[in-house]
Amino acid sequence: MTRALSLPRRFMPSGRSVVIAIPYAFLLLFFMVPFFAVLKISFADLRMAMPPYSPLAQWVDGVLQIRLNFAHYRDVLINGLYIDAYLQSVQVAFISTLLCLLIGYPTAWLIARSNPARRNVLMVGIMLPFWTSYLIRIYAWIGILKEKGLLNDFLLWAHLVDRPLRLYHSDWGLYIGMVYSYLPYLILPLYAHLVKMDMRLIEAARDLGARPWKVFVTVTLPLSAGGIIAGCLLVFIPAVGEYVIPELLGGADSLMIGRVMWDDFFNNTDWPVAAAAACAMVVLLLVPMAWFQRIQAREGKTS
Repeated sequence: MTRALSLPRRFMPSGRSVVIAIPYAFLLLFFMVPFFAVLKISFADLRMAMPPYSPLAQWVDGVLQIRLNFAHYRDVLINGLYIDAYLQSVQVAFISTLLCLLIGYPTAWLIARSNPARRNVLMVGIMLPFWTSYLIRIYAWIGILKEKGLLNDFLLWAHLVDRPLRLYHSDWGLYIGMVYSYLPYLILPLYAHLVKMDMRLIEAARDLGARPWKVFVTVTLPLSAGGIIAGCLLVFIPAVGEYVIPELLGGADSLMIGRVMWDDFFNNTDWPVAAAAACAMVVLLLVPMAWFQRIQAREGKTS
């Protein structure tokens, strides 16, 4: 009798399995399912109907026919519009990530080395923008950067410039909006690494006669490499597909892949090509990430 009762318990999931299954179920439901839906649309044919794409599989005279159209991927990979959009998206994301790193690293270092009571206040200040709508924050920058905005009014009042600067609808406005929006994503993981750093290593390097820049290059920077990589990835990946900031703050020549996909989805109603562009962007981002993680795993095993 006890053996019969213990048999079903073997097949019951443990508490650890249930806890691990929750994030996997979340990723499956909110990432994999929508991605496979977009992937399916990318292989369909365009048609003037609703939805504006043909089914991949259909029964014809009792025979299941599966039709996959790869022409959309060919158009995305050879069309100059998409190539330029991909290259400009990578360029904007790279420069934005670099600017966030140059601003975020000293900021995270100062917060990590500050008094614990003041540290909590500073971290609240870093996370404070997340309490406001993302779209409202970007709209607020329009009032700051336009020709008769707050920034130009202040510069003219202080006699720092003779005429208003062209910041709104320009590359300056684009990078200001990108850095402002994504800077917290770099500071938070970098702060988590810096606050746990063993300061005795830095003191030992100083006692051995190393100069401040030598201590930073040989001790501080390698110990914080994990936070730098995590923060840069958190900034670079969403920045590549950014749409709102280039549309509201960028100039007419800031043609990023997010804007191109928006035009294909909603203006041209060409869902298959837009879905192919989205899938190609995901592959372009996942391949270097997987390669980098493999290199990191090898280094971890060797060390």
